[in-house]
Amino acid sequence: MPFAVYVLGVAIFTLNTTEIMVAGLIPGIASEFGVSVAAVGYLISIFAVGMVVGGPSLTIAMRELPPKRSLIWLLVVFVIGQMIAALAPSYWVLAVARVVTALAASAFFGVAAAVCVQLVGAEHRGRAMSVLYGGLTIAQVVSLPAASLIEQHLGWRASFWIVGALALVCIVAVVLKVPARGETQTLDLPTEIPALRSGRLWGAYATNALVIGAAVTGFTYLSPIFTDAGGFSRSTVPVLFAVYGLATVVGNAVVGRYADRYTKPILVGGLTALTLVLAGFALTLTHQVPVIVATVLLGLIGLPLNPAMATRVMALSNNGTLVNSLNGSAINVGVAIGPWLGGLGISAGHGLSAPLWSGAVMAFLGLLTLTPDFRKRTGARHEGRQEVRVTP
Repeated sequence: MPFAVYVLGVAIFTLNTTEIMVAGLIPGIASEFGVSVAAVGYLISIFAVGMVVGGPSLTIAMRELPPKRSLIWLLVVFVIGQMIAALAPSYWVLAVARVVTALAASAFFGVAAAVCVQLVGAEHRGRAMSVLYGGLTIAQVVSLPAASLIEQHLGWRASFWIVGALALVCIVAVVLKVPARGETQTLDLPTEIPALRSGRLWGAYATNALVIGAAVTGFTYLSPIFTDAGGFSRSTVPVLFAVYGLATVVGNAVVGRYADRYTKPILVGGLTALTLVLAGFALTLTHQVPVIVATVLLGLIGLPLNPAMATRVMALSNNGTLVNSLNGSAINVGVAIGPWLGGLGISAGHGLSAPLWSGAVMAFLGLLTLTPDFRKRTGARHEGRQEVRVTP
């Protein structure tokens, strides 16, 4: 695997860290700005909305720039957003900073995915996506527990400063290590737009939105679930987040290895399991042992479905930059809706089980989006059998 792919994976880790670390900063942000737990959870939804808008719009706006230069400028914008967040005097300024960083992150995801596939070729795209999206899973191991620890000892603002510094390191790494041969041609809209006419591609986008929406809805409110419902001490929360994160690394490694050959079975099995795990979590969230088990399972079968999701999109398209950016936007539709629905449920008085039930419903709906593909495949096999019977 080219070293540049790992560089881009580290950059994805950095960008994703700022998206999810809010889940570990909820107590500090809520206390300083005098807002509710649900309001802080909405900061994840706000980030996701920024990614939905930012991916396609910035990809089109920067279409004349070579991809490597685009990656560098997007990281610069991300650093500026992190600085605004670290200095935010109010909840709403922090929300604006989340939008700025999200715009840059979304476009970066699309460009990075296209560059990775150019570097390794179609036959290894599943492995490349596993490395790239491995940045997402490693963020679960490091970011959530680290953010929780930093919030407890240095304050929540320190997390934004640290991520900004990591982004600066990524800029240097991209400059030095992403080779010229990774410079794909600039965005060619006449070539890419026809791929977007595929109904199956938009079906894949819908599946991806629901998969990640379900997983994110579950872990956004894990911190209050652990302490307020499960009865764990605040000092235990970073450990539980680390357990969750390690599970995502294991799950991502397994899915990445088999994503090219078993894309659909992985998605069907993963979504079925995710539905059951989230429902079981909601029913047992006041019991510590089931909470730990559910946390591990959520890590194994939630975000690790990413490589299979990305492989499916690439198989249905021309692997264009715009196609990949729209995939990032679709995923973040789920990220936006999930925590928002969970927060609404909490605000309506349904307790901390509400986000878990919302996630279970989203996972089940994601499973339903796969049924048209199976009907087509079943129909094709049936037609094939009929042809065999009538052939002399």
